[in-house]
Amino acid sequence: MTVTFYVPRDSGALALGAEKVARSLQAEIDTRNLDARIVRNGSRGMYWLEPMVEVETPNGRIAYGPVKASDVAALLDNGMAEGGVHPLWLGLIDHHPFLAKQTRLTFARCGITDPVSLEDYRANDGLKGLENALKLTPAEIVAQVTESGLRGRGGAGFPTGIKWKTVLETTGSQKYIVCNADEGDSGTFADRMIMEGDPFVLIEGMTIAGIAVGATKGYIYTRSEYPHAIAVMNEALEIARKGGVLGSSVLGSSYAFDIEVRVGAGAYVCGEETALLESLEGRRGIVRAKPPLPAHKGLFGKPTVINNVISLASVPVILDKGAPFYKDFGMGRSRGTIPLQIAGNVKHGGLFEAAFGLTLGEIVDDIGGGTATGRPVKAVQVGGPLGAYFPRELFDTPFDYEAFAAKDGLIGHAGLVVFDDSVDMLKQARFAMEFCAIESCGKCTPCRIGSTRGVEVVDRLSANIEPEKQIEVLTDLCNTMKFGSLCALGGFTPYPVMSALTHFPEDFRPAPIAVAAE
Repeated sequence: MTVTFYVPRDSGALALGAEKVARSLQAEIDTRNLDARIVRNGSRGMYWLEPMVEVETPNGRIAYGPVKASDVAALLDNGMAEGGVHPLWLGLIDHHPFLAKQTRLTFARCGITDPVSLEDYRANDGLKGLENALKLTPAEIVAQVTESGLRGRGGAGFPTGIKWKTVLETTGSQKYIVCNADEGDSGTFADRMIMEGDPFVLIEGMTIAGIAVGATKGYIYTRSEYPHAIAVMNEALEIARKGGVLGSSVLGSSYAFDIEVRVGAGAYVCGEETALLESLEGRRGIVRAKPPLPAHKGLFGKPTVINNVISLASVPVILDKGAPFYKDFGMGRSRGTIPLQIAGNVKHGGLFEAAFGLTLGEIVDDIGGGTATGRPVKAVQVGGPLGAYFPRELFDTPFDYEAFAAKDGLIGHAGLVVFDDSVDMLKQARFAMEFCAIESCGKCTPCRIGSTRGVEVVDRLSANIEPEKQIEVLTDLCNTMKFGSLCALGGFTPYPVMSALTHFPEDFRPAPIAVAAE
């Protein structure tokens, strides 16, 4: 019987040497004349164990990791083809604590299937959501998504069903579905993992959205820094067209829908939906004033649904299992699951999908395992470079949109970056202002000028020039940016600055100079 090995083609695994491992494994297979094949799967999201090699056995998939190319021969000598024990042996991967504790709905297939095999996708419950959607009216599809409680996973947390309903009820000769895959936040990689590890789920979600609102064309807008994701998505789109999933007759129905990948130039502000539309239309990415909303007048002036990758990739399971099933997970108004992306100075960095409600402490200490350096955790930034810094005193905060807002924080794209006690929070505040100054589109004064002045104020603080006065000016600047900026880039920059100032004031005031006694 042919032995199947799995070696990830995920960018994170490639960065850690997965390509060399795959080449070494293929060379050993050829040299030993083994009856074996290699499937290049996505990552399971356990990056401290990548590159992770799996082998299919009668009892399930056995994993080994982290594997170097130089380990392959010894692994095979120790019976890896049969799941043999070796110092890198991880056992049945589904039983690994990091995976066993998860609730994988959106990422159910990621790391399991061949990303560009439509047959593999179908064999693992793929297209069931789309098949069910084709049995419903557009209004019934929208009702299902609304009832599920799905909210925008890109950061805003806006109810997805309401956005779809608005586009459905808006008249237009042409409507569009735009997938915002411009994943630019620090510590985030969920969008990339889906595109590289399970692209058909995004295609299925976008197609359901198109049927629901009457759109026949979709665009995936992603960044040029994601070449592997772009390649996998384009390959999967071509396979989907040949397989009848996309085209003039979706799965043999009367609905037409097709998708195109568009690549941006890496401007952070193009993650904002209206700047993204400007870029898609071939112009410089500058934020548009609202109204009109994109749902009424979006891409090329037509009604447009703009959703994040994870929002759209969550739709198939809702249409497959039903809205009540999905809504049963979570807490408060935060329903379903959220892919937590744990990064920074952390022992077990990776993707952990779970229902809303885990506390920040559980995520950092229990799941993440604390810092990689072994030093105490000082702060965790949640929500990307514009997210607030949370100290240990707030680690009892549940992962929930409203709970984080109540503590002057935001979930954002659910990226968490961990810092140990060696971090200087004054420098982190400066970085936030500098980041905004560099990435600002320049359209509004609070963002364009406020961030530049913010860097100058923090530099004066660093030089111990009238510190109390500088803190007062910095606070006033943050209020102006928060309430006066046209979009979230300037509006959210105050979150990291003010949270650093509020929770770590000692880093903003110079230590008193000790005077030696005479």
